[in-house]
Amino acid sequence: METTISYWPLLVLSIGTIAVVLCIVVFRLPAFISLMLAAILVGILGQTVPEGANAWILAVENSMKEFGITAGKVSFVIAIASVLGIALTESGAAERIVNQLIKIFGETKADVALLVAGFILSIPVFFDTVFFLLIPLAIALAHKTGKNFPLFVMAIGCGAVITHSVVPPTPGPLLMAEDLNLDMGFAILVGIISGIFPAYVGYKYSQIQNTKIQVKPPNFTGNDEANALTELPSFFASLLPILLPLLLIVSASAVNMFMEERNDFFTQTISFIGNKNIAMFLGLLIALYLWATQRNLRLKALGEKMERPLEIAGLIILITAAGGAFGAMIRNTGIGDMIQALSANGFSINLIIVAWVMAAVLKFAQGSSTVAIITTAGIMAAISSSTPLPYHPIYIFLAIGYGAVVGSWMNDSGFWIVGKLSGMTEKQTIKVWTLLLIVIGIVGGVQALVMSYIFPLV
Repeated sequence: METTISYWPLLVLSIGTIAVVLCIVVFRLPAFISLMLAAILVGILGQTVPEGANAWILAVENSMKEFGITAGKVSFVIAIASVLGIALTESGAAERIVNQLIKIFGETKADVALLVAGFILSIPVFFDTVFFLLIPLAIALAHKTGKNFPLFVMAIGCGAVITHSVVPPTPGPLLMAEDLNLDMGFAILVGIISGIFPAYVGYKYSQIQNTKIQVKPPNFTGNDEANALTELPSFFASLLPILLPLLLIVSASAVNMFMEERNDFFTQTISFIGNKNIAMFLGLLIALYLWATQRNLRLKALGEKMERPLEIAGLIILITAAGGAFGAMIRNTGIGDMIQALSANGFSINLIIVAWVMAAVLKFAQGSSTVAIITTAGIMAAISSSTPLPYHPIYIFLAIGYGAVVGSWMNDSGFWIVGKLSGMTEKQTIKVWTLLLIVIGIVGGVQALVMSYIFPLV
C-alpha cells in the first residue's frame, strides 16, 4: 500500500538552493551572508513550529545555534591549517619539497614532480596558495626548456584541485566528513587513494592538450630575492608538518576500528594524539619551529606574522559554519523522510549521482568549490541520514568533492588566478584549465559510482 508523500521538503530545498545562488551571483552578497539568509529562509518555510511559537524567531535562533555547532567542530582545524600553510611557505619547507621532488623525478619529468607537489601541498595548504607557490617554478622551467608550459600549469592544477576537494583538513572535505559522520582518518585515507586514478587520467589528458595548445610563459618569475632563504630545511623536516598529522589521525582511526580493547593506556594515547585537533596542532608546532628558525623570528614576531593567516581563516570559518547551518536547517525540513518514503514506494534514486550533479551545478552557478561542497554536503547529509544506503557514505563524500571540481569558469576566482598568473587569455584558460577540471571531476565521479558497486563497504 502506497503512503501519501509530501513534496514540500523538496520545494523548500529548491527554494533554499536557489536563494544561495541568487544572493551570491545576482545580489553579490558574501557567501557567509548568503548561506545564513538561506538557512533562515529554509527554517521559516520548512521546520515544524511548536504551538504558540514565532516561526521567524525560531528559524533565526535555530540557524544561529547550528552555525555555532558547526563552527565548534571545524574552526580550530581550519585556523591551524591556515597558519600551517603559511609557515610551510615562509620557512622554505614547501620550496624544499618541490625541489626535492624535481631532483627525484629529474628535470625531464618536472611535470610529474609539479603534479605530486601540488597533490601533497594542497592537503594542508589552500589551493590558491599552492598555485602562487608553484607557478613561478613552472614559468622558470618553461623558459629553461622552451616547451611544455601548458603541461606544467595543468600538472600543478591536476594535483592541487584533487586533494583540495576530497582530502581533509581542507575546509570543504573537513565539513563533509563531519556532516556525513565519517571517521576523519578514513576520509583522509580514502580521499588520498581515490585521487590517484583521476590525477593519472588528468595528467595523461594534460599531455595530449599540451601538444595542441601554444601558450607562451610570461616573463614574471615571482622570485623575491630579498625574501629568499640562503638555506632550506631538510626534506624530512619539510614533510613532517604535513605527514605527522595525517599519520596520527589515520592511526587513531585504525586503533578505534580494529582494536577491541580501547581503555588501555596505548589506545587512549593514540586516540588522543590522533584527534584531528591535537594532530593538526602538533603539525603546526613543527611548522612554526621551522618558520622561526629559518627566519630567525622571536615569539613576538612569530605571533604577529600569524595574525594575517588567522584573519583569512576567520572568513573561511564563517563560510563553513554558515554552510553547516544551512545543511542543518535542510535536515529539519524532513527531506530525508521524504526520500525514504519515495524508496518505500518503489522510486529508485542513486544518491551518488545526485550528489555529483548537485555539487557540479552549484559550482557552475556560483563559482566557489567550497560553497558548492558545504552546501551539497548539508543537503546530502539530510537525505542520507534517513535513507539506508546500500554502500558506505564515503562514496557520497567523494561524489560531492569531485562534482565541485567541475565548472570552473569566469565566476570562479581560481579561474582568474590560474589565467592571470600564467599569462593566458580567457580562451586559453578555458582550454587549459576548465576542460582539465571537467575531465578530473567526471573521472572522479564515475570512479566513486563504480567503486560503490564493487566495494560497497557495508
